[in-house]
Amino acid sequence: MQTERRRGSRWTPAATDPLSRVRLRLGRELSVIDVSTSGALVHGTTRLLPGTHVDVHVTASQGRVLIRARVVRCAVWDVTAEIVQYRGALAFTAPIELQPTDVSTMPVLTDPQAVETLLPLPELA
Repeated sequence: MQTERRRGSRWTPAATDPLSRVRLRLGRELSVIDVSTSGALVHGTTRLLPGTHVDVHVTASQGRVLIRARVVRCAVWDVTAEIVQYRGALAFTAPIELQPTDVSTMPVLTDPQAVETLLPLPELA
């Protein structure tokens, strides 16, 4: 039996929630698969180097915040002739407050200049 190592419960944001996407400080956006107060599982065309730190714009209960995160892992998730997609885990250096009911009233984070073209996620069995 595997031991549960998660520090907090995870929440899967709906596609319309502002928290469904985060943006790296340099402008690249990532889709959020699930998120907790201490980290996020993300998906996108940006390769993240495990062990490095990244600055991430996150929409939380405090509004938009820039938070530092450590890349815990990153792996190729899907490869096509046109694009390589990655899935990675980020550990926030400081906990963030998540209140899904309040998040729906916040402005959407998506910046049309920074949006990457992502293929639909494969359905998990």
